[in-house]
Amino acid sequence: MRTYFAFAALIVFFACSPVFVGEAFAQAKPQRPTPQEGKKNQRPTPKTEEELLKEAEERKRKEMEKSAVEEPGVIPVETNLVSVDAVVLNKKTGQIISGLKKENFVIYEDGVKKDISQFNTPDAPITVTLVLEYSKWSELFGSANGGIYEPGHYETVRPVASFLTQFIKPPNDYASVIAFDMRPTPITDFTNDPGRIRDTIQLLLRNQPAFRENNLYDAIQLALVGGRADSVVLENVKEEKMDYSGMVAVKAKRRAIILVASGIDTFSRINFDEARKIVQSAGIPLYIISTGNMFCKKYCDYLDPSRVMPGTPDRMTFLQAKNAMNTFARESGGAHFEMTFPQEIPSYLQSINGLLRSQYNLAYDLEKPHEMGKKYKLEVKVDVDGDGQTDDKGFVVQHRPYVLGPLPPDKNNKKKG
Repeated sequence: MRTYFAFAALIVFFACSPVFVGEAFAQAKPQRPTPQEGKKNQRPTPKTEEELLKEAEERKRKEMEKSAVEEPGVIPVETNLVSVDAVVLNKKTGQIISGLKKENFVIYEDGVKKDISQFNTPDAPITVTLVLEYSKWSELFGSANGGIYEPGHYETVRPVASFLTQFIKPPNDYASVIAFDMRPTPITDFTNDPGRIRDTIQLLLRNQPAFRENNLYDAIQLALVGGRADSVVLENVKEEKMDYSGMVAVKAKRRAIILVASGIDTFSRINFDEARKIVQSAGIPLYIISTGNMFCKKYCDYLDPSRVMPGTPDRMTFLQAKNAMNTFARESGGAHFEMTFPQEIPSYLQSINGLLRSQYNLAYDLEKPHEMGKKYKLEVKVDVDGDGQTDDKGFVVQHRPYVLGPLPPDKNNKKKG
């Protein structure tokens, strides 16, 4: 009973605090660094012979393009390529299987076998976007750890900081970071600079969440397909807004989203079904660490829907959040880790890094483009021993279960202010 009253007191504090009410109509945004004073313009310098030669070649190329005549009988060909990331696991032990070749895989679309036209082994660098919940709710959920010497939101920052410092290996690996509450805010664009990574971590640690809104679905949309968003914090530009390119625009062999959040969405402009279609269409794995489970294990027995204040998460809210996270992970070909104790974080990050570094990338060409919005079932099988028979009983291939045809432009790339 004492635990219940303690939890209720926290909720009343957030709901009734005049500071919270007064700030609810502004955006929580991490503090930007102070611009450095100094000269902004440099004196012009004479162009080198190499630069002049390049300019002349560029002018010549543009003139040739203007005067070019299309030859009869030449038909432009559009390449329709479907890319699938796959990880092979031993069913009994969970061991990741490496060292496989193109000949070890078979891929089907709607039951029809496809010829694998491109194949990349797990030796390419990784490019990831880390998306973390940075709100008053994340601070409250993190406080369930029982710590009294550090803020609760450290429980979301800690996995991001650990992954950036331990598993991103410059100069080949790249990472970007997006924090979200009322709306997603890019902290840093893709970088392999250790100094920029350190600045990102320090910025997240020294700031405090300001609002309780968790716009999870909007953050997933921005991370995957991009859109109009706040300017990148560490870029320190004058413009308040900018067009942000999502992960689908990144030309890298090994891409992923790492999401650290409770799974609760309160105020997004898109709904769960729209976010789900974006995840299905992007084809980029989401590796998720849930932070709400740690809080629910401790307090959900006291959160009967009829006994909590309106707008406060109850047991059903946490159940829906868990199901949403499971869906995003499964349909993207990623994985979902439900955090019960902070001590589990290192093993989760080791698993995520192992899965990322063990992805095989398979691709096949389409005879005709996919229909807009139509779902096509994908099935990838593996023949580990190379005897011509797929090893369905002993091994499982982790991949996205289907591919979605292109979404309408208003669904696939919304530009929002």
